[in-house]
Amino acid sequence: MSAAGLERPQLVSHVQQALSYTLFDCKWVPRSARLLCLGSAARGTGLLQLYELRGGRLALLREIEKAKPIKCGTFGATSLQQRYLATGDFGGNLNIWNLEVPEIPVYSVKGHKEIINSIDGVGGLGIGEGAPEIVTGSRDGTVKVWDPRQKDIPVANMEPVQGESKRDCWTVTFGNAYNQEERVVCAGYDNGDIKLFDLKTMSLRWETNIKNGVCSLEFDRKDVNMNKLVATSLEGKFHVFDMRTQHPTKGFASVSEKAQKSTIWQVRHLPQNRDIFMTSGGAGSLHLWKYEYPAQRSKKDSEGAEMGVAGSVSLLQNVTLSTQPISSLDWSPDKKGLCVCGAFDQTVRVLIVTKLNKV
Repeated sequence: MSAAGLERPQLVSHVQQALSYTLFDCKWVPRSARLLCLGSAARGTGLLQLYELRGGRLALLREIEKAKPIKCGTFGATSLQQRYLATGDFGGNLNIWNLEVPEIPVYSVKGHKEIINSIDGVGGLGIGEGAPEIVTGSRDGTVKVWDPRQKDIPVANMEPVQGESKRDCWTVTFGNAYNQEERVVCAGYDNGDIKLFDLKTMSLRWETNIKNGVCSLEFDRKDVNMNKLVATSLEGKFHVFDMRTQHPTKGFASVSEKAQKSTIWQVRHLPQNRDIFMTSGGAGSLHLWKYEYPAQRSKKDSEGAEMGVAGSVSLLQNVTLSTQPISSLDWSPDKKGLCVCGAFDQTVRVLIVTKLNKV
């Protein structure tokens, strides 16, 4: 092995736990050694399991069954004191749970006509300025923003205009929440559309199409001026958009990378270093990437308008863990290099990624 090879991060499988149900999402509980698994039991109900990492094993602390399968969850709109979990389910319901007393939700709304595919939160956990808000994206084609302090009605509703065909929304994410006023939502759809909604002006700020269904979107940080956005797709490609400079006609500069032959289900940025991100794939693999900025991030076109310049991405490491797709991924916000992933082989795995301070 070369000297350079010794410095490369390693993806070490620390613990794996077999589950008896289909796992759709897994999340670290902030400020704890605990994690949540959300999914669907064989009989069509929803399951929420709370585990604690104890040395080399996962101890099951609590299991809660719900009426509908749970597709996705977020802690992003809650305080570190409360650590309430918001979930989206197959019935189109948005629920917020106090995990200490999880029998009845502290907030519940029938948010969508069909399954909620994706959920994100902002304004909580000390991440991002402004009100605590939750965004949901659904198969019914709508993207809705909710403030848990306001009952029943979304604070924003982005839906297809009259006559426009509704597309299945697969992924939603918040960004640009660096002060009390600014905030955007980015949504990705099954036909490759990406739409950026400005919540301050309540308008569509930008849209593009990446040719294949958009499986996952994430800004490198929610609480900074929009910097970078990663979009992953069905065809094994991902795109990194430089969101600092928006050209009037060309939009944002981007670099794309063919990571693997199968779907890239998820992208998650390392909380402690926003230029490092992990993608999870349909072939049961994880890829760790680093983004390198160009010498200059913008230049003037022939008309004198500013346009962005895309950087480059390099593969730091990859590992194959499963024969089935890895559909969910979450970095620990507290311990650098600790991550959890869930796959369709009904297994949750905790990994340790080493040498992240060397790259």
